[in-house]
Amino acid sequence: MSIEVEFEYTGIEAKEDVPENVTIVRFHSSVTEVGDYMFKYCEQLTNVVLNEGLQKIGELAFYGCNKLEYINLPSTLIEIKGNAFYKCNFGDVVLNEGLRKTGIRKIVHASFNACNSLECINLPSTITEIGYASFCACERLKKVVLNEGIMKIGEEAFHHCESLRHINIPSTVVEVGDYAFYRCKMRDVILPEGLKKIGKYSFSYNNELARINLPSTVTNLGRGTFEHCVYLKEVVLHERLKKIGRSAFGGCLNLDTVKLNKALRKIEKGAFASCPLNRITIPPNVTEINERTFYKCHSLREVELHGGIQKIVSDAFEECSSLERFAFPKLSTRLETITKAGRTEVEDKIDHINIRGLVERRGSEIFISVRQHAPIAESLSFSLSEFIEVGGVTTPALESLIQNWETIREVLGRIDRLLTYYELKEVTTLLELAVWKSKIDQAEMKPPINRELYRIDIPGPVMDTILQYLEFRV
Repeated sequence: MSIEVEFEYTGIEAKEDVPENVTIVRFHSSVTEVGDYMFKYCEQLTNVVLNEGLQKIGELAFYGCNKLEYINLPSTLIEIKGNAFYKCNFGDVVLNEGLRKTGIRKIVHASFNACNSLECINLPSTITEIGYASFCACERLKKVVLNEGIMKIGEEAFHHCESLRHINIPSTVVEVGDYAFYRCKMRDVILPEGLKKIGKYSFSYNNELARINLPSTVTNLGRGTFEHCVYLKEVVLHERLKKIGRSAFGGCLNLDTVKLNKALRKIEKGAFASCPLNRITIPPNVTEINERTFYKCHSLREVELHGGIQKIVSDAFEECSSLERFAFPKLSTRLETITKAGRTEVEDKIDHINIRGLVERRGSEIFISVRQHAPIAESLSFSLSEFIEVGGVTTPALESLIQNWETIREVLGRIDRLLTYYELKEVTTLLELAVWKSKIDQAEMKPPINRELYRIDIPGPVMDTILQYLEFRV
């Protein structure tokens, strides 16, 4: 049978005055502060009665009190310092109504770190910041209520809270720190409009997270933000996003579709490594595809590019064993919209520009076939032993394509300029037509006259184009 050892704390005692086997501590009504380390490693302590009037709990004050299962924090409390309740055995922590109105502004680092029995926490709106590792490794924490007023969730705040499956982040939060929810088991996360910063690895290894919608106020996505969220299947990126950080979605083994926003400028190393993407469209402001950006994307078959890609790093698509081609839909659409009368001439000129066969054309479709580069790779002195097929696509072929990217860019640039020339030519033709038709319409409002007098002398090929546009017969 255990013996109760009671101790009254008046605020003037030193650590040495506290009995090692103390089980109950009662605070005198005059106490305003608990000193640093005061009850550290009081391993028999089961009950603490804090007084109204207490304002501060010092650093490591109840550190390692692993039998302390309950505490009622007074409404007058304004500061809890670092590691104050580290490895206590709380089932819940009560923040009473007075505290909600006038109390703590910040939960300092690691205040409730490793409280393995803590299951529920309700933070009042008077708290504006959750400090570093405040609830880190609270393995049974299932419910967290964050009220409006919180502005920052600090680094590792809920790191390794493996029972935490849902959290509603208030609209007042502007920053989620590094590793804030690392290795939790979130099923859904609602990120509010107004959130500006998501730190590195903040949601990585949340193995049950299926969907994420990034608010439009987030412009940079940190390193490894959603790395190894293996069930993540749907990602919504808004137009203001400019950067996707290194390994941001690496190892998301169910992420087979991503629509990258047009304003995106940078995709860092390994951003989508090991994702089962089928196809990806690189936005027009992205100029470089970095190291291992799509490493081991075994299902990736097609990459849509624009003419502004200046560099593709050699291992950007390493072990993309199903990759078949790079498409250029904008160029293809522009070619298709050229009138039939002029398109044949344009196609012939494109084929002449592309005399080395680096870029392919099938009808109005312009693309690069990875397989087509296999003979080129062979001519670039790859040995037969290197010419090994991986899932039907030869690695040297892809390497050849990337090595020839400068030449390919030059070919694409010439095709772009050619299309621009013919587009301007057709616009000029339409302007001439508009003038001609206007004169004819004006003439037809008067007594019948000879329409030939209003006809513009236009060269034959241009006339063919005009006739095709208007389906006009003379």
